[in-house]
Parts: sequence; C-alpha cells; structure tokens
Amino acid sequence: MDGRGVFMVVLPRLFRRAVLGLLFLSTLGAAEPTVAVGVARSDITPELPIRLSGYQSRPDEATRVQMPMTARALAIGSDAAGPVVLITAEVIAVSEGLSEAVATAVRAKYPAITRERIAVCATHQHTGPAIAGTIPFMFSRDLPVEEQARIERYTARLQEKLIAVALAALADRKPARLAWAQGKTDFAVNRRLIVDGKHTGYKATPGGPVDHALPVLRAVDEQGGVRAVLVNYACHCTTLKGGDNYVHPDWAGEAAKRIEGTNGGAVALVAIGCGADSDPQPRGLPAVATNGGAVAEEVARVMAGEMRAVGQVTHAAFRRIELPLGRTVPREELEARLKGKPNIAYAAAQFLRQLDAGKPLPAAVPYPVQAWAFEGDFAMVFLGGEVVAEYALRLKRELGVSRLWVNAYANHVPCYIPSRQVLQEGGYEADHAMDYYGWPTRLAEDTEDRIVRTVHDVLPANFLKGSPR
Repeated sequence: MDGRGVFMVVLPRLFRRAVLGLLFLSTLGAAEPTVAVGVARSDITPELPIRLSGYQSRPDEATRVQMPMTARALAIGSDAAGPVVLITAEVIAVSEGLSEAVATAVRAKYPAITRERIAVCATHQHTGPAIAGTIPFMFSRDLPVEEQARIERYTARLQEKLIAVALAALADRKPARLAWAQGKTDFAVNRRLIVDGKHTGYKATPGGPVDHALPVLRAVDEQGGVRAVLVNYACHCTTLKGGDNYVHPDWAGEAAKRIEGTNGGAVALVAIGCGADSDPQPRGLPAVATNGGAVAEEVARVMAGEMRAVGQVTHAAFRRIELPLGRTVPREELEARLKGKPNIAYAAAQFLRQLDAGKPLPAAVPYPVQAWAFEGDFAMVFLGGEVVAEYALRLKRELGVSRLWVNAYANHVPCYIPSRQVLQEGGYEADHAMDYYGWPTRLAEDTEDRIVRTVHDVLPANFLKGSPR
C-alpha cells in the first residue's frame, strides 16, 4: 500500500476518534464531573495440577487450563477526594482473612484508603482452584497433604496478585467521566423447585425469584475512549458442570473477554449480584459463549444509549455484623449425623472434634456489609456470601431500582444467605449447604431483616431521604 492508501485508512480512524470525543463532550456536557479513574488486570491462572472447587464429583486435580483466570481492579477518585478500589477476581470465593490482608496492604501505601474504601468481589466460578479459608468442608474429606499444600500456595500467590492489581489501578488514575445505566438479560433462571411451599430439589423454575437487571458503569477518558466497564449480573457461574475438570472462568470470564475485545484498551470487570438461587440456562461448555456473549451484547447496547453521569464517591461505609444461627445443636444430634450422607457425616465429625477439644460450636456467622454513595444519586452495596435474589429485589423496592446497585460474593463468603422465604421453604440454600461451609445449623429466621437493616444503616441519610415511600 502506498502512502496515500495509508492516509486514507488512518484518516477515517482519526475522524471517528474525533467524532467520539465531540459526542462525549456534547452528551455529558462541560458541567459534568471529571473523576480520576485507574484500571489494571492480572493473570491469576494457577499452576497445575490443583484441586478445583465448586463440585464434589471431580475425582482428581485439574491438569488443564481451558481459559486463563483474571483479576481486575478499578480505582475511582483522587488522593485528595479519597479513592475507592473495587477488585473482581475470577475465583470461587474470598475469605475475610484474604480481603482484610488486601485492604491492609493497600492502606499501607495509601493511608486514605481505609477499610470501607476497598471491596473484593469473587465471580464464584466453579472451575477454578479451591481457595484456602473458604468452604472448609467442600470435599467432605481431608485432602492429601500435597494437594492441600498446592491450594495454600495458590492462595498466598492470589493474595499477592490482588494487592498488586489494586496498587496498579491506583497508579494508573487519569481524568475520566463516569456514567451508568441498566440493561437486562434473562439467562439466569431460579433453580429451586417448590411444591406445597417446600423445596423439593434442583430444577429450572421460570417464575421463581430472579434478578435479571444488568447494570453497567462506564468510565470514558477525555478523548472519548472507554477505559473501564463494570457490569453486574445475578447468576451462578455454573454454566460448566461437575464433569468439567479444567480451569475456566465460566460466563463471567467470557463476558469480560468479549467486552474488552470490543472496547480496545478497556478493562472489563464482572461482579455477581444476588444470584445464589439462580443458575444459567443453557449449561455446558458451548453455552459459556452463549451466556457470556449475551452479557457482552447487552453491555454494548446499553453503552450505545443514554447513560446517567455520576461523580465521586462521597460516602463509604463498612460494617461487620454477626448473623445468629437458628439454634444450638446438641451433641447427641451430631453423633446421629455420623450415620448420614458423607457431607453430613464429615461435618458432624469435625464439630464433634471441636467439642472434644473443649471449644464451643459457633453461634453466629461473621458478615460484612459495605456501601458507596456517588455524586448523582447513585449507590453501590456490597454483600458478603451467596445471597439469594430476594435481597436485591427487596432493597431495590425500598431504596429505588433506578439508583441502587447490589453486589454479592463481596469481601467474605461465609455461607449461603437465604431470605426469610427460602428459610421457610428449606432445602439446599437454607440448610444442606451449611455442612460444606462448616456451620452446624441454619441461620436464624430474622437474617434477612438484620441484613437489610444494616444496608439502610450504612447508606448516607441524604440517600435514604430520596428512597421511594
């Protein structure tokens, strides 16, 4: 191609860039706030072999990587304004110890970033490594020493990489403008089959509680280029099944890859909403592209339309509460459980061992609740654990569907977080999953009210005043 041909190719690109910049300025307007925004990503793919978490049916460690795993970070705000940092990691869960260690290390470099100003979110994918300190009875047996050692080494490296990616995002901050809007996609389907008011098993159940909202936060630089995209969807990362014994970040990783591919240079973070009782449909390896593609396509549609500008984070709060367990389990009951299914018997044996060592069984679950309020009547909530859909649906009713964003699997994943309705119906999310998470019984009936009340408490008064009546 001669020089004239090169010029003819480059000119349209430059023209499009200029037009995007003009559209950016005309759409947002000179009065819209400029915010310092930084992004970073890090490869967190494990060394092999390693034991995967999420399903018990895998007989061996994984020895293959189908798709790399990634951690991403988004920093918002200047040092003077007080920055916040959001980290998303394509892992099954994060522990309180892990997220606290990350927050402590970041604060050592940036003293203004106190605990409430950093959030660590897991995508809860089921084809990634087990993480030390999470789902302690996942395998209903003691793993071989060498397998457990590999998990411990991976978790230590993961912690180092989460710290590094947060610091890299903070170092990357440049002027940008933030805007958000909500889309919708429907591949999440409630998975709880209810008959006569009681849970009877797993089955795709259209019409059950589900949150199909797909909120999108976008950061655009002063030339009109997309720097960051944050998206949230309330659905389990279980497109892949128990027979898929390889490393893969599931639909969330596929969505992030596609969003980044269509927004060259951008970092795409995917967080999971209150989707603990929702599974993706369809499922299986080919469906990963279908579900991830649905998210990416909806993000593109949302970003092509009108988005509402937001500014700095003006309020950040973090509170650790205790969620009481529903009752005290007597020793005789634990001894009877030793005759139950392997998961029940293994958990009971661990609880009996604890009693034999002179230690009482836990009476409450530690639980983190966090909130950020932005300029522009917009707030983001971070809930720990595997939170069912009714929490987000209730919070949006009470606080405003057009102004609230709810993330789950944030900062600590101690167990499933059932609603009052799910506790009444019983089943896996209310009862059986507690064996894997290391708790002797279900949560108390007032769990939902305790958490919702805490969300109200950590949001600023001026935001609550604007809530629907």
